[in-house]
Amino acid sequence: MGIEVNFEGKIALVTGASSGLGARFAKVLAQAGAQVVLASRRVERLKELRAEIEAAGGAAHVVELDVTDYASIKSAIAHAETEAGPIDILVNNSGVSTTQRLIDVTPDDYAYVMDTNQRGAFFVAQEAAKRMIARAKGDPTKQHRIVNIASVAGLRVLPQIGIYCMSKAAVVHMTKSMAVEWGRYGINVNAICPGYIATEINAAHFETEHGKQLIQTLPRKRLGKPEDLDGLLLFLASDESNFINGAIMTADDGQSAM
Repeated sequence: MGIEVNFEGKIALVTGASSGLGARFAKVLAQAGAQVVLASRRVERLKELRAEIEAAGGAAHVVELDVTDYASIKSAIAHAETEAGPIDILVNNSGVSTTQRLIDVTPDDYAYVMDTNQRGAFFVAQEAAKRMIARAKGDPTKQHRIVNIASVAGLRVLPQIGIYCMSKAAVVHMTKSMAVEWGRYGINVNAICPGYIATEINAAHFETEHGKQLIQTLPRKRLGKPEDLDGLLLFLASDESNFINGAIMTADDGQSAM
């Protein structure tokens, strides 16, 4: 028996959609039939992505979102639902990092990472969930999906990015807490923990000597590609994942098993 994923009639909000994994997630969901709401601070990049999605026959909307600003979160999600309709799927993807030893981390470094990766992710999910819960109370059969993008760095410590590791470990436990509390309202909350994935953001680094050495330490001495996450994203966002709640799914080519 085959499983066919079809998101026609679904509204999906993707944060951090202006580049990298976020842009890929948005295109994949649109290709599967969802109306996609593209959210980030870089609105011009979002407009370019919207044009690309529409040229491929998909539907997309653009909203400006700064996940470090609580007022912006509330405004963006309200705008998203006004533009597209009630959000069925949230892909909580916004993330940043810095590279240094813990002894060198400044308060600004700490706030930069935590305000986006942990605080921002929490309040985006909370604001979306408030609306999902209100709808579920009116229709107990209604299903919603939240997919938090964590990292293999949330499961094991990686050198030089300790604050990032801490922030993504918080996302892992946040996912489990949300799953327990919101599951009764038909909201399944799961997390994807990618390993090292090649994107435009890190391409230059992996061409450096240090980047090449890092690749050699990986289980199969290769980086992942954004499309390697397609199947997992589609599954967790679909109705077929109905019994999957609070799961922390690694997609790291075996890195976390080392």
